[in-house]
Amino acid sequence: MAESRGSDGQTETLRDELESLQDQVNSMGTTKIEQQAKELQQQIQESRNKMEAVTAIQPSELAQGRGKVQKMSGEVTDSNPYSRLMALQRMGIVKDYERIRDQTIAVVGIGGVGSVAAEMLTRCGVGRLLMYDYDKVELANMNRLFFRPEQSGLTKTDAAAQTLSSINPDVQLESYTMNITTIDGFEAFKSSICNSVGESRVDMVLSCVDNYEARMTINQAGASRQTSMQCEHVCLQEILLMRKHSTQLSP
Repeated sequence: MAESRGSDGQTETLRDELESLQDQVNSMGTTKIEQQAKELQQQIQESRNKMEAVTAIQPSELAQGRGKVQKMSGEVTDSNPYSRLMALQRMGIVKDYERIRDQTIAVVGIGGVGSVAAEMLTRCGVGRLLMYDYDKVELANMNRLFFRPEQSGLTKTDAAAQTLSSINPDVQLESYTMNITTIDGFEAFKSSICNSVGESRVDMVLSCVDNYEARMTINQAGASRQTSMQCEHVCLQEILLMRKHSTQLSP
């Protein structure tokens, strides 16, 4: 009789434990389970986003993968990045296309116009490209510029150099973050476009700025150099025409 009572007691205890567990499951409810599942899914997505940002393709990796081209070739192959540009020479439009590597161009203002100009010059294989801007990349720039979301917070010139180096590692890129309309910025700008003896080291300055003061500053810097330096004030319409003309020439 005592054994029977002991067995009944254990059964009742187990029944109580099962009921308690069932009550806990019932108290969770479908809504709570779904909420926890959503939270876990959100955590998983955040981890994926972080992983994608960390493992994003770096320009240096792309540059190493493509490798630098020591001499431009007109050979028509899929692996030759200059084959279509060298076609301009075959068509008689330019005499010696490879001379573009001897050119140094300064682009002042890496905004809607300057970023396009810098990209086109880089793709064409210009020898050296100097870039000037005082601003930083914002997410608001993503609708019209070649910057990427993960570059938000970088200076525009550094972000541009990062992007352009992946497009064409043959181009020597120089990044200058400065406001050329200030006294110190103007002096730094003049120094950066000169060599050690004070002569201009740039062949052309593209003024891609959006205000009169900056344009006049660029003109003043150009006029003060000991050697000739061509200054061009570029507007968006001219960039679109250049892009259209380039597209028409591409085989």
